[in-house]
Amino acid sequence: MSQAFDVVVIGAGPGGYIAAIRAAQLGFKVACIDEWKNAAGGPAPGGTCTNVGCIPSKALLQSSEHFEHANHHFADHGITATNVKIDVAKMIGRKDTVVKQNNDGILYLFKKNKVTFFHGRGSFVKAAEGGFEVKVAGKTEETITGKQVIVATGSNARALPGVPFDEETVLSNDGALRIGAVPKKLALIGSGVIGLEMGSVWRRLGAEVTILEGLPTFLGAVDEQIAKEAKKAFDKQGLKIELGVKVGEVKTGKKGVTVAYTNAKGEAQTLEADKLIVSIGRVPNTNGLNAEAVGLQLDERGAIVVDADCRTNVPGVWAVGDVVRGPMLAHKAEEEGVAVAERIAGQHGHVNFNTIPWVIYTSPEIAWVGRTEQQLKADGVAYKAGTFPFLANGRARALGDTTGMVKFLADATTDEILGVHIVGPMASELISEAVVAMEFKASAEDIARICHAHPSLSEATKEAALAVDKRTLNF
Repeated sequence: MSQAFDVVVIGAGPGGYIAAIRAAQLGFKVACIDEWKNAAGGPAPGGTCTNVGCIPSKALLQSSEHFEHANHHFADHGITATNVKIDVAKMIGRKDTVVKQNNDGILYLFKKNKVTFFHGRGSFVKAAEGGFEVKVAGKTEETITGKQVIVATGSNARALPGVPFDEETVLSNDGALRIGAVPKKLALIGSGVIGLEMGSVWRRLGAEVTILEGLPTFLGAVDEQIAKEAKKAFDKQGLKIELGVKVGEVKTGKKGVTVAYTNAKGEAQTLEADKLIVSIGRVPNTNGLNAEAVGLQLDERGAIVVDADCRTNVPGVWAVGDVVRGPMLAHKAEEEGVAVAERIAGQHGHVNFNTIPWVIYTSPEIAWVGRTEQQLKADGVAYKAGTFPFLANGRARALGDTTGMVKFLADATTDEILGVHIVGPMASELISEAVVAMEFKASAEDIARICHAHPSLSEATKEAALAVDKRTLNF
């Protein structure tokens, strides 16, 4: 007889493992199924985020930033560092260690919270009495049943049509994290989060990096003023970004890759590189889920159709994270996972899409929450704006990084914060204050009147809030 559970979670990425743990904490008997494998063939829960996304990319970004500081910035502090070299194999090894620590941490949390973990691919078999049969295909094959099922199967990298990933010359985010030596020339298609972060890593280590972007504007989802400030910084660093291009034929060979494209002026161009990273977005992962076995509805992108509460068209089946609508962000998936577990328990799980922060972990970092100035203009919303540059912030000067600014957007009548946008040092940490403020419907004046530590980068946040009403303290 198959094992029976109250809740079965398919996928152990940020949405899945968080949902499983929360459901177990709420008193349910829970199983979580995941097929990710480590180099030894063992379980590697954590999904794309932990294995080939958020965590390993941050490890490489940190290593490459140390290398760049040693080569270009230590001298400003009176530190002499000569003949600084990078051991790429050791850097990749450290990244792998960080990933494994996170994998093991999730397995520990499963054990601590009495979540039964199954290592293999989960797929629907059929609807059963009082629930659903789910097959686990791993070293052995077995079937379990669940009264409720949460699908959290994540997403896959989108490939260029006719140019499959070989992870040697044409790389997805996976291959980009496993490059064994610094390429002399590196090409990227797509200037989104993955493109900018991976381009930054290998540029710092010595690669000549060119990013080809099809859109005519840089970081179109980011506030225009912030995006322009970031572009200036990247240009200064030597990260070559071409906008408005149309990619044509991509050829691979023993010497690398050749990309034919048309530039913004309509001129035919050719780019030769040792490696090509394709970062043109991601697609929902429903491969092998056997959704049709239970009549699960998918949209034209292959995403599972859900309502505002993550319910699918099949009662008892839920879906969260990258496999459903909304931003493909790990923390969005986590919030949905918690909310669904609580809804199954009869509670009122809550996710506010308007206060989900976005971060690009380049240098300078880019972070934002809420609406951009161009969105407010398009929607006809009367607003006030306030900005403050890190150039005028004492802590930023002491750090030696005065790039960028903080920007506040507030309702012209009520002063409620509508959006906060940051480009500069530690933007990923600074944005949290804005998220909390917006969640509690705070006004710009609220932030302006809160005491901020001195000297700190957060004083730039206070100053930007003050600037909404044309006031300043100029710490």
